[in-house]
Amino acid sequence: MRVIALLNRDSGTAASSTGSPQRDVAEALAAAGLDADVRCVAGDQLAAEAQAIVAIRGVDAVIAGGGDGTIATVAAALVGRETPLGVIPLGTLNHFAKDLGIPTDLAAAAQVIAANRPRPIDLARVNDQTFINNSSVGVYARAIMERDATQRRSRMSKWPAMTIAVLKTFWRAPLIHVRLDAEGTVHRLQTPLIFVGNNRYRLDLLNVGARDRLDEGLLSLYVARAQTRWGMLKLLFNGALGRLQQDRDFETLYPCEVWMETRRTRLHVAADGEVMVMNAPLHYEILPRALKVLLPPLAPGSARGSASTPIDVDRTSNLPPGGARG
Repeated sequence: MRVIALLNRDSGTAASSTGSPQRDVAEALAAAGLDADVRCVAGDQLAAEAQAIVAIRGVDAVIAGGGDGTIATVAAALVGRETPLGVIPLGTLNHFAKDLGIPTDLAAAAQVIAANRPRPIDLARVNDQTFINNSSVGVYARAIMERDATQRRSRMSKWPAMTIAVLKTFWRAPLIHVRLDAEGTVHRLQTPLIFVGNNRYRLDLLNVGARDRLDEGLLSLYVARAQTRWGMLKLLFNGALGRLQQDRDFETLYPCEVWMETRRTRLHVAADGEVMVMNAPLHYEILPRALKVLLPPLAPGSARGSASTPIDVDRTSNLPPGGARG
């Protein structure tokens, strides 16, 4: 089995490693019996390198080694292709791998790739940006921007910088006045945070931010109910402590497609932990079974990460002509 693995040399894990992630990954893949070409690529070249690799004949899988942002970049190049994605989780949180049951141990993840069990999963997209986990508008996007600015100024590590960023964001962040058109049903709301997930996220006392499956063919749309700074502070602390409750803290929808308008023509949007500026309105949509991923076998009776339920890949939007598009 011939594979090409892409590692992001600018990721936090690779940059802080005292060893050689490239050598470690190459050794793990070789030990699993794979013919592996392991490449360490600059973060700003990762997308172009992934696009070039998918055009190479005879490659049985493309592997992404890194955190969720790295995996999302490589996954975008494989949308709609037969070549599957292999995942080597090298990030801090590894949400995508955990939701799919992919082990975070390097040798075990290599064995999953070598077993060569591809299954299709959903991706999501906002405008022209594909994401594997979630996207958001509001306080979270602002907090990431503030965190990155703090790290550039002070060389502070990620989590202390994020704590400072959350406090600054809490004090300054205004409410967003938003018009949501979810498959023809219009909602006008004001909120500090809109969260859009690829498939259903569980937001309860015991399971904050986990997904049981990634093939249900829908988005999860969570709009925070908080209307005051005190309410926003409670939301932030409940999230940090794992005490979010879906019914209490959020308005929830599960559409396949949604258009989002605010009073601004350009918005800061977070997607898989990266912030970018996008033109409004924002168009979110699910991409059913758009990506093949090499996954471990399902445990009997398990639904996590499954691709066992048929999904209508030809489902079309229910938005009427001239809906919330502009």
